[in-house]
Amino acid sequence: MTITQLEYVMAVAKHGSFTKASDKCNVTQPTLSMQVQNLEEELKIKIFIRGTKPIQLTEVGKKIIDQGQIIVDEALKIKEIVLHEKNYIGGEFNLGIIPTVSSIIPLFINKFIKKHPNVNLKIEELNFNDLTKKVLSGDLDGGITSTPLNNKEINEIPLYYEPFVAYVPIKNNLSKIKKLKVEDLEYSSILILEEKNNFTKQIFKLFSSSNINMNLNTTSFETLIQLSDQGFGITLLPYLYTKNFPKERLNKLK
Repeated sequence: MTITQLEYVMAVAKHGSFTKASDKCNVTQPTLSMQVQNLEEELKIKIFIRGTKPIQLTEVGKKIIDQGQIIVDEALKIKEIVLHEKNYIGGEFNLGIIPTVSSIIPLFINKFIKKHPNVNLKIEELNFNDLTKKVLSGDLDGGITSTPLNNKEINEIPLYYEPFVAYVPIKNNLSKIKKLKVEDLEYSSILILEEKNNFTKQIFKLFSSSNINMNLNTTSFETLIQLSDQGFGITLLPYLYTKNFPKERLNKLK
């Protein structure tokens, strides 16, 4: 039994296909299939029920996958210890990020590349639920999202705290107020992203009244800004999103 064989078995179990698993493992399908078969012959059991789509695990196969994950994870830790001792940081790092905080990427990407030239950083933009699932499944090494996650299986580390800013068109009555407070917005028409968006959920926590009367099925702050300029109300934005606004938009921020 080898670590490689266990990795191949887990790839097949995850993707439900020998073809997809071989693509993910960067080997030919015959090579992967042979290694899985060799492991089954060595253990004298069947790990997979072949002929089904997707391929299913046998009962003993499910137990092997659970234990195999532990073994592979521990083997990876050994490699990490060696690299740490050599002061080497490299390999591939898969990072997920939700759209509403993706404006943070330009603030760190160049510094990261210069500091860690041997790291192949891959960034994937995902919604909150998909990002969480991929972190838990191991498809992502980490993620940047709004908190709290309320998930004990994920190690949560606060990176920064970001204030909301209000985007208020000149013709709106609230534009006359120099420094807006939450109470000033209580009975305003507020444009928000789709309800399932985590940023929107945080906005709902701010208000006691049901003044948020236009819930659009959009994930775009730009759409909200344009509607606001057309007189449909005000909108709330993450501060970092507004950092590179042109002057005419900066003048509408509160």
